[in-house]
Amino acid sequence: MLRVSRLTDYATVVMTCIAAHPTEVLSAVQIADETRLELPTVSKLLKALGHAALVESFRGVNGGYRLARAAADISLVEIVEAIEGPIGMTECSMAEGQCDREAQCGVRGSWQLVNNVLDNALRAVSLADMLKPQPPRPSRRIAAVAISDIAMPAKSRRVTTE
Repeated sequence: MLRVSRLTDYATVVMTCIAAHPTEVLSAVQIADETRLELPTVSKLLKALGHAALVESFRGVNGGYRLARAAADISLVEIVEAIEGPIGMTECSMAEGQCDREAQCGVRGSWQLVNNVLDNALRAVSLADMLKPQPPRPSRRIAAVAISDIAMPAKSRRVTTE
């Protein structure tokens, strides 16, 4: 199964917690309590999110963390990459020269397309979007259309009627 790691999932939880308090500086203990995550896990995530310049940290008695930018200006891809590193479905979809079979590979271009779809989808969702209540899940057919809209520019799509 293809999925983000538990730490990446928790990072989105931590970031949405901080984003829900835009005017406050929250301590790691407050974040851990509110998210119901273990303090060492929250501390580890905050360190990585700080290195990625997604959160700012403040020392002292009133120290803690807040978002480095507005929630609307932080994309989900930034959070994922802060924890996972660069997104790549396969080694060769990230950069050339990563695979010995690259020259004779017939699926590299397809994997690059899938990688681009995923990257665009994650870039399209902001941290502010993650705070909004989500409507009921659409059917798979509708979701597939949305993904094709991301994958192919409108000019290159064929329009058919059923």
